[in-house]
Amino acid sequence: MSAKFARNALAAAIATVTLTVGWAGSATAATAPLSHARITQHFDPDDKQMPENIVLEPDGRIDLSLSAAGRIAQVGRDGRVRVLATLPVPADDGVNTPALGFPLVTGLVRDAHGTLYFLYATGTADLTGVWRLTPGGHPERIAALPADGLPNGLALDSGRLYITDSVRGVIWRVPAGGGRATVWADGAELAPTTFLGANGLKVHNGAVWVSNLDRGTVLSYPVRHDGTAGPARVRAAQLAGIDDFAFVGRGDRILAALNQTGEVALIEPDGSHTIVLGSRDGLQNPTAVAVRGDTAYVTSAAYLTGQDPNLLTARIRIHGHH
Repeated sequence: MSAKFARNALAAAIATVTLTVGWAGSATAATAPLSHARITQHFDPDDKQMPENIVLEPDGRIDLSLSAAGRIAQVGRDGRVRVLATLPVPADDGVNTPALGFPLVTGLVRDAHGTLYFLYATGTADLTGVWRLTPGGHPERIAALPADGLPNGLALDSGRLYITDSVRGVIWRVPAGGGRATVWADGAELAPTTFLGANGLKVHNGAVWVSNLDRGTVLSYPVRHDGTAGPARVRAAQLAGIDDFAFVGRGDRILAALNQTGEVALIEPDGSHTIVLGSRDGLQNPTAVAVRGDTAYVTSAAYLTGQDPNLLTARIRIHGHH
């Protein structure tokens, strides 16, 4: 499938969304929570290089899932991009991938030994699921997930992988060593309303945090002593098109990618939020955020704009964020 077709399919699916042009932040440059925003890497949309998720390696390299290209890639400290893995193309080209109609690599995490785990959604039973790539190895599927779902967000904690399913509206859990996926949490708060539901996912301060793209919410589920999910709590709302997110420091402050409006929001622990980056800064349908020290990294997949998928960095200037 061509990148143009993939973009058109996605654009049609969310044609009701209008893109916000410009930057809606009200903070002045002197007090802006994020500053010195610049694009550090451009990707080729014609080669379906749409960065969907991001992992920061300890040595400064950056791992990315290039969704529609079906690849895991790494950006070196010299800016060179090398492909770490290319996933097999489904026999039907992934035309039955739920909600989107094209196969895509989504969530990406790394363990302490350098093994990468990632998700692949193809609409086919033989490929959809959780995949693993050991250093220098080849990609292998370690857990199957339903072909009629869309595995999207991924987190690793205490030997367990947590996965959002944006179409089925559940959180799966899978042993990091591989095996059978079980439903860890479900409910209307995870379900989509028109397009995609549960999306980004992080484990933080004893809870699993999840965004819902359609509902514009951030939820948290406490992890009980027996490992089961406690009741859902809405932590923030009115975040239309929210995708993946990252925590700033040890507290509950969040930087979230708002995919459909081309913005990044800073969400305070009380649930209020401010727009801190926008299309003026170069964002094009941002998908994920990573934070290291005083630097934020934002991937833009350009799913709707189709122009400039990229990686942007910005300096974090938030009092007490360390």
